Amino acid sequence: MSYPKLDSKVLQNLKDVAQKLRIHSITSTQAAKSGHPTSCASLAEIITVLFFQQMRLNLKHPRDPSSDRLILSKGHAAPILYAAWAEAGLFPVEELRNLRKVDSDLEGHPTPRLSFIDVGTGSLGQGISVAAGMAYVGKYMDKADYRTYVLVGDGESAEGAVWESLHFAGHYCLDNLCVIFDMNKFFCSDIATEMEVYRERLDAFGFNALVLNGHDIDELVKAFQNAANTKGKPTALLARTIKGKDFLGVEGIDEMHGQPLGKRAEAAIKHLQMMIANPNVRLTPKKLGKCGHAPEVNINNIMLCSPPNYRLGDSVAPRLAYGTALAKIAADNSRVIALDGDTKNSTYADKMRNAFPERFIECFVAQQNLVGVAVGATCRRRTVAFVSTYATFFTRAFDQIRMGAISHTNVNFAGSHCGCSIGEDGPSQMGLEDIAMFRSIPGSTVFYPTDAVSTERAVELAANTNGVCFIRTTYPNTTVIYNNDEVFAVGLGKVVRQKPSDEVLLIGAGVTLYECLAAAERLEEDCITARVIDPFTVKPLDVRLIVKHGKLCKGRIVVVEDHYQQGGLGEAVLSALADYRNFVVKHLYVPTVPRSGPPAVLLDMFGISSRNIVKATLAIMKK
Repeated sequence: MSYPKLDSKVLQNLKDVAQKLRIHSITSTQAAKSGHPTSCASLAEIITVLFFQQMRLNLKHPRDPSSDRLILSKGHAAPILYAAWAEAGLFPVEELRNLRKVDSDLEGHPTPRLSFIDVGTGSLGQGISVAAGMAYVGKYMDKADYRTYVLVGDGESAEGAVWESLHFAGHYCLDNLCVIFDMNKFFCSDIATEMEVYRERLDAFGFNALVLNGHDIDELVKAFQNAANTKGKPTALLARTIKGKDFLGVEGIDEMHGQPLGKRAEAAIKHLQMMIANPNVRLTPKKLGKCGHAPEVNINNIMLCSPPNYRLGDSVAPRLAYGTALAKIAADNSRVIALDGDTKNSTYADKMRNAFPERFIECFVAQQNLVGVAVGATCRRRTVAFVSTYATFFTRAFDQIRMGAISHTNVNFAGSHCGCSIGEDGPSQMGLEDIAMFRSIPGSTVFYPTDAVSTERAVELAANTNGVCFIRTTYPNTTVIYNNDEVFAVGLGKVVRQKPSDEVLLIGAGVTLYECLAAAERLEEDCITARVIDPFTVKPLDVRLIVKHGKLCKGRIVVVEDHYQQGGLGEAVLSALADYRNFVVKHLYVPTVPRSGPPAVLLDMFGISSRNIVKATLAIMKK
């Protein structure tokens, strides 16, 4: 398809704005005394065409659900992104000189502290998965006209996560997604060979792959128009660019990467100013169209469509209850979605797929992309996402989860197959670090429900809780101990066994709560009565409940968990009690890498069975 050339005046105006963006990138990094101006320079024409010729934006409301999206995966080029928004009129150009200052939100890498940033970037290789999540929601849920663009550095394309996300985008035919690779030669010497290799790879991944000169505005405009008119597959633009383009004495010099121009800045700016035909040129982005808007959605006050329906004493796996609850909240709210990493029959996310297949997203065995897609899908409050896989597999996506927290995401994670209690599958499948990982995430909530009733309520609460949520769903069946009308809340635990004569407090969660209850029965045979607490959430922990009942039990506490020592329930309790005197705490945990075997045998072998709890209690009583 042929496209008409731009009017000469329009073309010159775009060229002028590109040079102004280069100047802003120099002046802002000079003021900050740090930054990546040469990485910005290679993007100048691309950013200019996107902002002032392609993207439809609402400057009054940058996160308008109907506006186009742009993810700067190469977040170190933030100064030119900020410069584009300033040139568009969102804020005064003078503010660009506050780059990287402690009292400015124009940070070294973009974060959503800024109204025009959806996600934090800069940890390379993650932008495409986030953009793919946005594009998926736009195409299949919002059914809106907005397009999603993502700018990727050539160096970060070495990340495996990039290719996970490219596979996802191709598989789901995300023709509203455009990936732009800034091929500025920084990581390869034979750029011509590299471009053809990349084009063939992207073609194999189901992309409409185009090679072009990233500094030729006419070529860029035609390529973006080609992308907009391509149906059934996403587009990737392989843009040949030059690092430090048009910076006098700096262009193409790799040694200038990652630093301001210093003494070379003045000459570079003067050279750029001489290249500008109209210094006063002002362009504005396209406005939103009158149709194709994203629908209004409400993701508040999500509830189970029916309460838990179990009998006391029933034997139900919490992971099964997770799937049941997921389908229930999805019935209550049409914006609830589920994502899984090809473990849906084990996590029971398949209950959601069976009930609402159009809202189940299979992300395959690609956990980094799984998390990134979920982060993108929840941007601009378009969905409530639940992500499930084996708890231990989230460890390989920890950076994506960490960046999700920086991005103020509200994604909910459900990790099954926790601890020794999974039995014969062995240590590679056992989540034994997961609580520590999710507790370390700023603003996170960590649920550890014990039975089916508490699991359903944990799902309901997570759907309405801000920040990253993690639900640890136990693999084996556990006995229902709560009534269906039991009320649960974030940060409030439950006393599940008590007598006035209690002399020791036992704290367990999941399988170890039942071991605590069994230990309490055995201890009573020796005339020692024990109180038992189910924390429900490990973060925030119900400190008041533990302190209160710990004091009533003469300061003796035994904490038991199917998790490694570091960062789990035990350390949460110990940390909470650090401000209090007269407590003696015994912490039982999995002390080393476990092995395959029957669950009951493993719990005993690794020191967290009822027998071990009795032994620890007797020892603490002697103290």
